Amino acid sequence: MKEKLEKLRLLNYEISRRKSFDNLSRYNTGKKVHQKQLAFHKCKKKNRWVFGGNRSGKTQCGAVEVVYLARGIHPFRKNKKSVEGWVVSLSKQVQRDVAQAKILYYLRPDWIEKIVMSLGRSDSPESGVIDFILVKNVLGGLSKIGFKSCDQGRDKFQGASLDFVWFDEEPPYDIYQECRMRVLDKCGMVFGTMTPLKGLTWVYNEIYLNDKNDPEIWCQQMEWADNPFLDKKELEALTLSMSEEELESRRYGKFTSTGGLVYSEFDENVHVIEPFNVPLEWYDNISIDPGLNNPLSAHWYAVDFDGNVYVIAEHFDKGKDVIFHAQKIKDISKRLNWHYANNGKLCALIDSAAGQRTLASSKNVVELFYENDIIVNPKVNKDLFSGISVVKRYLKDGNGQAHLFIFKTCVNLIREIKGYWWGDGDNPVKKDDHCLDEMRYYLMTRPQLGVKAETKSAIQKDKEKLIRGRRNFVR
Repeated sequence: MKEKLEKLRLLNYEISRRKSFDNLSRYNTGKKVHQKQLAFHKCKKKNRWVFGGNRSGKTQCGAVEVVYLARGIHPFRKNKKSVEGWVVSLSKQVQRDVAQAKILYYLRPDWIEKIVMSLGRSDSPESGVIDFILVKNVLGGLSKIGFKSCDQGRDKFQGASLDFVWFDEEPPYDIYQECRMRVLDKCGMVFGTMTPLKGLTWVYNEIYLNDKNDPEIWCQQMEWADNPFLDKKELEALTLSMSEEELESRRYGKFTSTGGLVYSEFDENVHVIEPFNVPLEWYDNISIDPGLNNPLSAHWYAVDFDGNVYVIAEHFDKGKDVIFHAQKIKDISKRLNWHYANNGKLCALIDSAAGQRTLASSKNVVELFYENDIIVNPKVNKDLFSGISVVKRYLKDGNGQAHLFIFKTCVNLIREIKGYWWGDGDNPVKKDDHCLDEMRYYLMTRPQLGVKAETKSAIQKDKEKLIRGRRNFVR
């Protein structure tokens, strides 16, 4: 009996000893779970980025992802017997102090086949600079994790064929592009974790705004409150020690510009939603910002019985005539089973400039749309600052509640609202605002939030019921 107890004691000791070295087994397990870290690992896109504040947990995402892939134990992807990838840091010193240290933290010593150093000794790699690590893959092969630094220059990033690249902080654009070429042969992936301290760089346009609408790009922002392992008192002290601009990037992981975002209330996690089957009774209006050489933007708006607005469809294109745009708008409306006027035409709001004639045409845009079975109403309120104020209240009212929700398929509207900045003279920068203009026109037609609605009589309610019934019949 004593012998069995001693064996059990030794077994428990060995289990505890191994667990003490196995930090990966404790990552996001237990009562506290970092949900945004899990979302990063679960995402199947080939170009993933986390924009996080300092100590938000972003670097752990990248380090754990690298170890998952090298070990062949990724819980959400198809694993390979052996992989090769790079960890890219800004400099060798940053590599040693941040990315390299995190990988060694999650990489158990008995999983390592070999460490080759650029500087220092392999028996104490944490104090030197690692060139590459060979990792034992559970499927029987060996994986290679190589380390690169941006200060080496683009030439040092050529030639290899890789399964993955992890950017720890923002790389120069030429190195980013070169690394994308390195994963092309193997249909690999790139992912980045960074605090956006450099302002509106290429990452802001190409990744955060996704201005090329690349379907493989995915990103999320991560802030202190998302990390359940941080001490609240320490966070309060840090918050008090920073300016408002510093907090935007260092706490919330947000990009900043001198003028600031116009719609700082916008939160992609709140206001962007998955599409759902919208009740026909919610359908309200279409709004159009016209353009020929410039983009034409059109969105379909629905309103629930609590006054919440939903942007449920989008048409956005440029360099086309009214006939083309009208047909696209009719096609989308048919797909949605949108409502029509009694004369069988669609109705929509449009910028008042559409009512103006030019020397190049004998007919204005309003008339051209009418000839193509769309009645557009140019009598919209274009007051910029009043309109911005209304949009802000729909994004977040006085109680912090959102009343504007955008289907994730409306990619151009989402891109514009994320990239709308104040410029000089307290005016927004006049760039990429076609969707925002027509959304503003539409919301200006809605009741102001916070204004008590007029009490309706029983007769008025009966009339509205009959009207809804007729609208459904017309559909």
